[in-house]
Amino acid sequence: MFSSFWDSQEQHQTRVYGDRPLTRIPPEAAGIIHVLMDKSDSELQTLLFNRDAYQYFLHSLDMVQSQIRLRNDLREETMQLAINNLEKEPYIRELRNQCQIIRATELAAAREKLNELEKQKQEILRFYSPAALLHRLQESIYKSEEESEALHQQLLDREIDVTAFMNRYKKLRNVHHKRALTRLATNMSLVG
Repeated sequence: MFSSFWDSQEQHQTRVYGDRPLTRIPPEAAGIIHVLMDKSDSELQTLLFNRDAYQYFLHSLDMVQSQIRLRNDLREETMQLAINNLEKEPYIRELRNQCQIIRATELAAAREKLNELEKQKQEILRFYSPAALLHRLQESIYKSEEESEALHQQLLDREIDVTAFMNRYKKLRNVHHKRALTRLATNMSLVG
């Protein structure tokens, strides 16, 4: 019965695959075929049409039993790994909480430092802004003007001699005019 089946399969494969060499029976299946060849025609008919008999025969094969044992072993190992993982869940949850606390405290410290640096930046920008620089320049012009006037008053009150007055007055006026020209140039560049 099986010899005619295998012969027809070989002829079909020869027809389909042409000149390619035929694939022989895999070594894993050789044991199964040997067991089937030992069966009578009535036993083979029973296997073909009786599902329970087929299942019993299938599960009686060494190869199938080793696969079932392997599957059961793998299932048992997987279950053990799952149990181990579930046992570690509280520890993992605690580590996550600790990480969140660490992140939150580090983030708060970083934000505080960022805010402090932002304030410093704003102060520096205010201090060196064009308006602030012009304001300080104007104040220094007024200050040099006041110093010149005070020195002139000292000369009038004869608190200082003429030579000392001339040297200091010339320096003060020079600084005053440089600052005034700088302010004028800056105003012109901002306008134009």
